[in-house]
Amino acid sequence: MKNKRTTEHWFLLLAAGIGLSGLIGIAFFLAPDPRGYGTHEALGFATCMPMEVWNVPCPGCGVTTSVAHAVRGAFLQSILVQPFGFLLCTASIAFIAWVSYGHFRGKDMGHWLASVRWKRWVLAGAIAMSLGWGYKLAFVRGWLETQ
Repeated sequence: MKNKRTTEHWFLLLAAGIGLSGLIGIAFFLAPDPRGYGTHEALGFATCMPMEVWNVPCPGCGVTTSVAHAVRGAFLQSILVQPFGFLLCTASIAFIAWVSYGHFRGKDMGHWLASVRWKRWVLAGAIAMSLGWGYKLAFVRGWLETQ
């Protein structure tokens, strides 16, 4: 008889499925904006107000564009556009693989979720996002050249 899996397990599996669908959708339907930001506008979202008004990128500036490059295999371009976007994309793929592997091996991924040290991961994510934002700001302001 199989062990019953927790609600958290099914939530993680659903999140992995949604993430995979999102990455596939970006790969097939969302071309990276050549400006290095603004790809999200193709989804109907407004332009980035800080970029429009002050020529200052928001913390997420270029993430969608970076992910659009990464899912197409243009890894260097993804990193150059926004390193945090590349990190987010690769972490998403690792998460999808990990949850799928655990599910098909018969494990309850809800137990794994309960053991995660969330404060460390949130802090690491905030630091990575801040560094990506700093990189994008330096690039937009001309303080950093990639060529």
